[in-house]
Amino acid sequence: KAADSAATARLPETYHWLLVPEQMTPQAPVGWQAVKLGSSDALAVRVSKKLRSDETLVLSLGATILRKHLDDVPLWRGDHVAVKQLIEDFARYLYLPRIAGPEVLVQAMQDGVALLTWHSDSFAYAESYDQAGGRYRGLHGGQVVTLSEDSAGVLVKPDVAQHQMDAETKPAIPPEPSEGGLTGVGPGTSGGQSGQGTGTTTGGGSPTKVAPRRFYGTVVVDPARAGRDAGRIADEVIAHLVGQLGAEVTVTIEIQANLPSGASDQLVRIVTENSRTLKFTSLGFESE
Repeated sequence: KAADSAATARLPETYHWLLVPEQMTPQAPVGWQAVKLGSSDALAVRVSKKLRSDETLVLSLGATILRKHLDDVPLWRGDHVAVKQLIEDFARYLYLPRIAGPEVLVQAMQDGVALLTWHSDSFAYAESYDQAGGRYRGLHGGQVVTLSEDSAGVLVKPDVAQHQMDAETKPAIPPEPSEGGLTGVGPGTSGGQSGQGTGTTTGGGSPTKVAPRRFYGTVVVDPARAGRDAGRIADEVIAHLVGQLGAEVTVTIEIQANLPSGASDQLVRIVTENSRTLKFTSLGFESE
């Protein structure tokens, strides 16, 4: 009986080699990598720890990284790809990142749609596609959306989404002023004669009001809800400004983080790589 117990206790130690399938590109052959497991934890725990330490099991996927895979493979089906189809792709193809579960991909999709720079760095989302009308229903870009692995919507190529948004949101064209000044109703001079009615004010009246030509604003957002707040700012402020004829709008995001316990090497690497991918113009960690 003691021998049986000893054999049972040592049996898990027999399984200490992990065989990991890998494929670098869709055209490359499938290979197998043998990885030796350590520790005395349960087999599933040892496997998970090893895959995470080797970065072959992804617990968090950046939205810009997802966009890169969509473009490079490509994973688009025409001008869009269904949420369910994309989740199936990541579960099936070895050349895509090995994510811990569909919730990782869902979060990456939500983050990508909420990006203020979605047009250049990520993608848009639509609740459905009207095949007959050739347009997307419930189109969102730069907005916070809630998705799940059962969502029936689609991710949309940013240039296609932007084209539809521009076509459906035409800015109002201001009326052209008449020659000789501003048109108005009331007393004024027209052609050197005084009178009442509709005419052009050429002088002697109230000074012309100069319209504001510049806007600036600064706001502090909750870091735990940055995506939501950024989406509201984009909808309720930025969208009105960019809709003006000839407007030039610049949006700058500044991040400051104090880390009392210090940043780990992994945190420094992840934040730095993601910042560079998102085309930060300046970034860095400081010791003091």
